[in-house]
Amino acid sequence: MARTATIERNTKETEIKASLNLDGGGKSEISTGIGFFDHMLEGFSRHGFFDLTMKVNGDLDVDGHHSVEDAGIVLGTAIREALGDKTGIRRYGSFLLPMDDALCLCAIDLCGRPYFSFDCEFPSARVGDLDTELVREFFYAVSYSAGMNLHLKMISGINTHHMIEAMFKAFGKALDEAVAKDPRVQGILSTKGTLA
Repeated sequence: MARTATIERNTKETEIKASLNLDGGGKSEISTGIGFFDHMLEGFSRHGFFDLTMKVNGDLDVDGHHSVEDAGIVLGTAIREALGDKTGIRRYGSFLLPMDDALCLCAIDLCGRPYFSFDCEFPSARVGDLDTELVREFFYAVSYSAGMNLHLKMISGINTHHMIEAMFKAFGKALDEAVAKDPRVQGILSTKGTLA
């Protein structure tokens, strides 16, 4: 079965439509109105080998908060729905990703229980049109909407652009590992018999 999901979410603050294919080739079409955020989602898609389309119409006249946070809600929901009952997946994934001065660790458990840990302080308040404090809000929203344990730790870094990009790419690589099918896994990889 195709592991895909299409999600629409409309509020007074944002209108979002996204499609995700967990078994894609890394193709993306992203338009959020925030150029650097588009670039980060493209990196996540490319390095995780996920096909992702996302169109966000948000209240950027206010600021980028609603657009970025709601994009995280939609992406997390798409991940959860595309996974289905999680039969045969590895469940866990981790990746240590270097990008020049930045070194980021991402670890994931697709256990069905949301938990989020974010250990990073960015030197700059903005990169392009993105408020860097919104990076945490995005990943928090992904974690809770997907029902995943998500740990992100910046081990070292000087350049904020590099640090954020390393984070999105590490997330893509770790998620790719966690959602991968493993022929040794019979049914659900849990002593409880469920990952819900």
